[in-house]
Amino acid sequence: MKTVAQQMLRTCNKLFSRKTPNDIVEAHPSNIETAAQLENIQHFPSPSHPPSVEAARESAHHVPVVMERAHHGGGWLLSGIICINILILGCALVSGSAFNSVAITAVHRQIFLIILLLLTMLWMFFYTVFTSRKDQAVKDSHAGPVWLRVGLVLFGLLSLLMDIFKIANYVGYLHCDSAVKVAFPVVQAVFLLVQTYFLWIHAKDCVQLHTNFTRCGLTLTLSTNLVVWMAAVTEESVHQTEIPDLNYNVSHKMYRASYGDKKCKCSHSVCDTFKVAYYYLYPFNIEYSLFASAMAYVMWKNVGRLVQDHSHHNVKFRPKDVCLGPLTGILLVVAGLVTFIVYEVNILEEDEETRNMALLIHFIMNIVIVSLMSMSAVIGCIFYRLDRREHVSEKNPTRSLDMGLLVGASMGQFIISYFTIVAVVATGARGYLNALNLAWAVLTVLQLGLQNYFIIEGLHREPFHVIQEAALHTNAHAFQEHIEMGIVMESNKSSYFLASSLDKPNWKRRVLKEVCAFLLLANVILWIMPAFGARPQFDHPMEIKFYKFTMWAAIVNIGLPFGIFYRMHSVASLFEVYLIS
Repeated sequence: MKTVAQQMLRTCNKLFSRKTPNDIVEAHPSNIETAAQLENIQHFPSPSHPPSVEAARESAHHVPVVMERAHHGGGWLLSGIICINILILGCALVSGSAFNSVAITAVHRQIFLIILLLLTMLWMFFYTVFTSRKDQAVKDSHAGPVWLRVGLVLFGLLSLLMDIFKIANYVGYLHCDSAVKVAFPVVQAVFLLVQTYFLWIHAKDCVQLHTNFTRCGLTLTLSTNLVVWMAAVTEESVHQTEIPDLNYNVSHKMYRASYGDKKCKCSHSVCDTFKVAYYYLYPFNIEYSLFASAMAYVMWKNVGRLVQDHSHHNVKFRPKDVCLGPLTGILLVVAGLVTFIVYEVNILEEDEETRNMALLIHFIMNIVIVSLMSMSAVIGCIFYRLDRREHVSEKNPTRSLDMGLLVGASMGQFIISYFTIVAVVATGARGYLNALNLAWAVLTVLQLGLQNYFIIEGLHREPFHVIQEAALHTNAHAFQEHIEMGIVMESNKSSYFLASSLDKPNWKRRVLKEVCAFLLLANVILWIMPAFGARPQFDHPMEIKFYKFTMWAAIVNIGLPFGIFYRMHSVASLFEVYLIS
């Protein structure tokens, strides 16, 4: 009996003994961040020394944060699994419907997309009603800037117009085609309205309620937009690229694919007009999906995030601060549009000399554009060396995403350029068109590297308006030390003149703003030309003869959409650099 009593006593002591913080850390060795937080608990006062009020509040503040972070791993993992599975399944269906019109058709792909769109809208409704509560509101001032949301609305309106044209077109085929082709643009139009409203209102949210479910909903939104983007890019690429007859010499007729099954005739006379119209609106729908994906990703990164700095610095956009950059950029855009129209008209001609002249003009125009952009980026990088602004050390999901997308999207244009360089050099670069094509590819590689460096360096610098506010704040404290009223009045006047002088950009800032404005407009014209149908990669047959059509078409149709997105994303990033310069 004595032995049994001793064993029971030892068991009770083990059960009721208080665990040390080291025991807790050992129970979760993989959670290094939680262990670091729990180490602070061992500094709690002993019972013999009662804690102060401040220490008790600090202790009560730290423990919930530790417990909250310890339970966040499952939500990240589950949401990531959902995103990966939807993306891979969507990629398989989109690819299968593009290259197999029997077993998997466009109708199967559209049914899958309709299901995704409906599920995403249901989650957005749940989030708006139950999760987005004012008493749980934490905002990230850097996420979802107003100019990005305005761009989302603009692309959304043009995408809505595309869906209206699709509905009007597919209604004419209801008597001989599936009704799903009408239902899909209808559901997508509703989705555009719902998602645009959702992202406009909630893009800055750092959700603190229903965190795991919110993460899964945001990855559903992210993957839905990416699958819609893949479907739009694939449909546009199939429309622009038609497999040529291998027994026939490659010519300009190899693209401009037909619109579908010609056995099913439209019931009204304006079907062809609607077809041409909505294919010209595809670039805006593609950009809308990517903008929405980026904003959903930032929201996903901000779930459960406690933002330390809730202040938001108002940045004024004043075009009068710059002159040369916008003027040169506008002239470049106009010249680019003229050459693009000439290219689109002449490249369809049967005469080979006319087509070669169109390619010549197009190559020269692009060489001029990327050369001027490279020189501007070099000037901007030199002025960054003269700039004494500190680098921003604060972690920011929005800035990290911008830089990741910038570098990642540029890989598409890098791939096309390097494949072109290898093909032209290997074949000897004979002929003036091959020489111009090689020069364009080499200069594009140089321009991409310089522009990436300029943008990333600009995004990492401390904004000028923050430095101005710090200087004015220091000046105001110095003025408070004066006691006499007259001195105070003089100080207020000098403070006003100091604010006015700081508000006007100096010559270094003006040069940086000029460079940003010029690069912004140059990227706009480089987005317009490939987005609306310029395909010199297929019109000039050198790469096709070297790599064969199947391989070259895969390279272009994969790399070019990323290159097009890179130009539009560069526009957004350059606007951000312009504002903080």
